[in-house]
Amino acid sequence: MIDNKLLQKYNNPVPRYTSYPPANFFTEEFSQDDFRKALTESNDYDPQNISFYFHIPFCKQICYFCGCNHYGISNDHIIEDYIKALKVEIKTMISHIDKSRPISQIHYGGGTPNAIPVEYLQEINEILFSEFGTIEQPEIAIECNPAYLTLEQMEGLKKAGFKRFSLGIQDFDTDVLKAVNREKPGMPVKEIMDYLKDGDPEVAINLDFIYGLPKQSAAGFSKAIEQAIELKPDRLVTFSYAHVPWVSPIQKKLEKVGLPESDEKMRMFENGFQLLTQNGYQAIGFDHFALENDELAQAYQHKKLHRNFQGYCTRRTTGQVYALGVTSISQLSTVYAQNTKKLSDYIEQAGKGEIPIMKGYRLSKEQMVIREVINELMCNEQIIWNEIGHRFNLSGEEVKKTVVYDTAKLQEFEADGLIKLSDEKLEVTDEGLILIRNVAASFDPLLQNTTKTFSKSV
Repeated sequence: MIDNKLLQKYNNPVPRYTSYPPANFFTEEFSQDDFRKALTESNDYDPQNISFYFHIPFCKQICYFCGCNHYGISNDHIIEDYIKALKVEIKTMISHIDKSRPISQIHYGGGTPNAIPVEYLQEINEILFSEFGTIEQPEIAIECNPAYLTLEQMEGLKKAGFKRFSLGIQDFDTDVLKAVNREKPGMPVKEIMDYLKDGDPEVAINLDFIYGLPKQSAAGFSKAIEQAIELKPDRLVTFSYAHVPWVSPIQKKLEKVGLPESDEKMRMFENGFQLLTQNGYQAIGFDHFALENDELAQAYQHKKLHRNFQGYCTRRTTGQVYALGVTSISQLSTVYAQNTKKLSDYIEQAGKGEIPIMKGYRLSKEQMVIREVINELMCNEQIIWNEIGHRFNLSGEEVKKTVVYDTAKLQEFEADGLIKLSDEKLEVTDEGLILIRNVAASFDPLLQNTTKTFSKSV
């Protein structure tokens, strides 16, 4: 895929660009009143579709690789208190949203959303469905740890309206799972998939894997992907483990076991990529894969792909993201807003009808243009300058002047085989796909002088 010299040259810390600007640029000067105003304003912006995200932070067992906001379950009361506060936050937030707008996406992440009683998830979805209509075949999705899935729980999740299930496999190797403190699936993964689908053509299954963990090797990871291909999930993700112990100190435990070297980690990526693309999966970005008849693969092939904090999505299911729960991040057309990270503060503030904002960011008009450039690159692996300009009533040259357009740097990328460059467009090559974050970062004015820290690109 890419030679080791280029990997060493470009494997530097850069943003993941799940948002632009990245979340570590958000400011605490952003207030509750700022967000209330932004919620009302969002009704007048596109996309009109609504995407709800719910953060369920609870885990029965904490995985050492986790960089997400999470809490162990100390007692049942803490879950009950959290859900009560979450319901109040829903009521507070949707009071600002036009009820004629349709839901296109609901996503539960964590933590471990299926670590709590399924009845709570049913109640939350019922609130949303009673207040809003939906588009045809909305994406109602939940992340699940297969260690905790039972037949009874799966039946409850289906009754709650979930149609997409992301199963956090991470690896099939029990030695790897033990090293990262993760339990193995409670029943064979094929049985889980068969029960969830059970003849319903609308149900889709994602399998999620992580490469770069202790005890992993290129050969072992290939074996895991081969097992996954036999199961034939609709989509599959191979996440690059991001070692950020300054954000998540629990990751330091992995250093004691030992992390794979960067060249071994690169071989894991390459092997997985080749196996999947040779067995009926369309590569989407550098870590997502979908069966070639999947809606996501079709969107990629037609250069209509989009993404948000929850991952890649289609334009059909794209909505402004209204996020609820501790540490969740809303992504509106003009504003980002992140809830408090402290569980007790969230329960107190949300429970009183306050909007529990910790920090946020209002984008300038120029930053909206930059966001579009970076999103287009990260999703569709190309930038056609005039097309992006047309969306903002700008010329292609004006778009170039808005971003950092460093001709010398781009020519260096081209000389290294990462991109193809012309006056009209930029295209990422197959070889450059793994380093697409580096290309995106070259357009980012915020990185010119910053002390912010990021994970390495590979």
